[in-house]
Amino acid sequence: MRLKIFAAVAFVLSCAPVQAETGTGEASWYGSESGSHTANGERFRPMGKTVAHRSLPFGTVLQITDRASGRSVTCRVTDRGPARWTGRILDLSRGCATDLGIVGRGKAIVDYQIVSR
Repeated sequence: MRLKIFAAVAFVLSCAPVQAETGTGEASWYGSESGSHTANGERFRPMGKTVAHRSLPFGTVLQITDRASGRSVTCRVTDRGPARWTGRILDLSRGCATDLGIVGRGKAIVDYQIVSR
């Protein structure tokens, strides 16, 4: 019986979608009010190093690099977004955007790589 349950669980897990280890696309930054909550329940800190992604697990740490400047920052996924219709892949906290130097531009083409899950 245990073997059948194990086989069923293994099959289900093998069918789960695999998250890409890297990605490239447009990112913007967002400035929700300090003290509001992110999707994982934490208080949002605008100058924190956090990022919103549509599907990566909360707590995933990303190395994000601005293609134009080559500047990088390490951020943690704490929120969901951006909306699919925007065409963007990430929404950055102001802290991440400041480190990347994109606050004035508002958005940038970035590469990201998963550092840890």
